Amino acid sequence: MKKLLALLFVFTSMGLMVSCDDDDDEIEKTVEELQQEAVDAAAVAVAAVVSSDETATGASDESVFDDWTLVDQAGQTGGRVRDIAEEIEVTANIEQDTEWTSDNIYVLKTRVTVLDGATLTIEAGTVVKGDASLSGANAAVLMIAKGGKLMAEGTATAPIIMTSTDDDIQPGEIAGSELDQDDKGRWGGLVILGKAPVSAKTENPQIEGVDAEDSNGQYGGSDAADNSGVIKYVSIRHGGAEIAEGSEINGLTLGGVGTGTVIENIEVYANSDDGVEFFGGTVNVTNLLVYAVGDDAIDIDQSYAGTVSNFVVYVDENSDEGLEIDGREGSLDKSFTLMNGSINSIDGTNTNADFKSKAKGSVTNVVFEDGKVKLSASFDSETYQESEDAALNVVNESLTFSKVSVSSFEVYTTSFDE
Repeated sequence: MKKLLALLFVFTSMGLMVSCDDDDDEIEKTVEELQQEAVDAAAVAVAAVVSSDETATGASDESVFDDWTLVDQAGQTGGRVRDIAEEIEVTANIEQDTEWTSDNIYVLKTRVTVLDGATLTIEAGTVVKGDASLSGANAAVLMIAKGGKLMAEGTATAPIIMTSTDDDIQPGEIAGSELDQDDKGRWGGLVILGKAPVSAKTENPQIEGVDAEDSNGQYGGSDAADNSGVIKYVSIRHGGAEIAEGSEINGLTLGGVGTGTVIENIEVYANSDDGVEFFGGTVNVTNLLVYAVGDDAIDIDQSYAGTVSNFVVYVDENSDEGLEIDGREGSLDKSFTLMNGSINSIDGTNTNADFKSKAKGSVTNVVFEDGKVKLSASFDSETYQESEDAALNVVNESLTFSKVSVSSFEVYTTSFDE
């Protein structure tokens, strides 16, 4: 691989220089010059298709928060607590229909999986806590296996809270802890796996963050309308425990989840890895708030074919990208939809998005606060011919941007293929 350093091309400052030689003799160009010309040409092609649109309105805090999130209620404690709730330890997988009620706190003492054929119902206002003392492969996680269901229907006045045992919140409270946005990785997170199509490198892929010995971590199938339950008004806080070096759990992981699943009014706060990550699937998600995570706010992989609408993201100095979007890994070739969103900065950090690896889909009415959209480009190392990647998909109109307010679009590459 020939590494190509600093091949970033900013459209807003782009100038195209052409030199001609009347002589028949050609000046031999270096490999670096030929590579730079290839990237410049890709940038020119993209610039002819997309540009910033200041008419975009994005999504407002009020339309997503609805007065129920930790972000909206920060600093407010108490006032609705009945009594200090009893803590019930959950130490094993859920094999039959089970209900968790709001008069208790449920403490996950391991990775708890709702198995195929079982349904876990969580009453509005219930608090679920992952044991903060557990780490690595034993970290506390709530996982819904293929064929299992989660019925977690909170309300704006009684959201379901999933957090860490380091958090002293009680049922009836929305905020009640001294933990803040820097308190990450205190437990695992929520993992939902389904039977909808995914574009993975292997059959029966294993979800990240779950060791290969646990076959309940497999996801994906052929049922685009698969139903993993209903998840409404759920706040997921302080998660992202490290499973192995460099491998953490997302706040909400969705692997092969189908359109029969309802996911709306979701908050992910202070997770150490991604806020929400989609591994293929077709599920639609609306009214999503992601705040101060340690990696990407919204991450899309493996030909996710659903719609994410009405979303608000806040990044800080610990975050990576506001959006990170990849395309297919296998033969399945589908497209995502992102619409009505805002990517905001808490502390002046740039609010960027990275579209790469064959990303296909549409982005409509999204506002980036002083951020840029990065588009990966790939080239043959011998011919310098551009191959499929996000930048070429923009030119081919299989990756589209409409009413997107952004400081710049950039084409980049880190290497040329051998």
